[in-house]
Amino acid sequence: MVQIGYTMMTEQAGPRELVGHVVRAEEAGYDFSVTSDHYFPWLRSQGHAPYAWSVLGAAAQATSRIPLMTYVTCPTFRYHPAVVAQKAATLQLLSEGRFRLGLGAGENLNEHVVGGGWPPVDVRHEMLEEAVEIIRALFQGGHVTRHGAHFDVDSARLWDLPDQPPPIGIAVSGEQSCRLAGHLADLVIATEPKAGLLEAFDRHGGEGKPRVGQLPVSYDPDRDTAVKRAHAQFRWFGSGWKVNAELPHPDAFEAATQFVTPDDVAGSIPCGDDPDAFVEAVRPYAEAGFTEIALVQIGGETQDAFLEWSAKTLLPALRDALR
Repeated sequence: MVQIGYTMMTEQAGPRELVGHVVRAEEAGYDFSVTSDHYFPWLRSQGHAPYAWSVLGAAAQATSRIPLMTYVTCPTFRYHPAVVAQKAATLQLLSEGRFRLGLGAGENLNEHVVGGGWPPVDVRHEMLEEAVEIIRALFQGGHVTRHGAHFDVDSARLWDLPDQPPPIGIAVSGEQSCRLAGHLADLVIATEPKAGLLEAFDRHGGEGKPRVGQLPVSYDPDRDTAVKRAHAQFRWFGSGWKVNAELPHPDAFEAATQFVTPDDVAGSIPCGDDPDAFVEAVRPYAEAGFTEIALVQIGGETQDAFLEWSAKTLLPALRDALR
């Protein structure tokens, strides 16, 4: 059966609220959770961007069953890969084995803040590959010294290691990233229901590994309200990652999406309270071959109502349809 996950979206809620949301997601019966790792929101209307790793540490203590995962962390600009390895190992210990480390090549929106520039995508993928190799080496224990094309590591060692290191996922959007994921990752991450991405992942060594997708939704008993909220906070989503990875600031996303209409958004994001519409939006992911699908309820203030509706209506409908 396809597993259904819940997204702690750091761009739309504060840290204490996010922890409360994942506690209620666990109670509602979600199979797993994922957490975005941002320095900026996509749009000013979202209004938040707390430090994801502090939120995850608190979530690990506040929950007991639900798996946790970064979706995704960039281990090459804001964070050195040796530090990412330390954070991930610590979180795996705190969560008692419930953590997966989702990684990606990053977005300019979040990574520009350290002033390192924003190189072409080929270079970003080189950096990601090198970073994953460093993280895996540190997960194995012992001292690690490396002088690579992009990163230096000088006698680093993780002193608190879990018995089982966190599985590593890599986000994909094209052939090059699928090659990296197939070669280096324990699971693949994508935000579009494209079977071609999973086929490319399989070609490069990913066959049989988990594949995790993500879908924004906008629940509200009043569909017009749901559409309005989705347009206000999520109209950037349809731009595609080749665009989303390059823009440097929420104001750039405002400008890039100024002509996106509410109808445009409602055409790609299920809005309202009809569970059948949500099922039909999730179905392409299952048909493409995704084994796990994380939902993003749009609007930080709407999470409690969404989670209550999930427990009573949405999750049973999804599980019945996707069994």
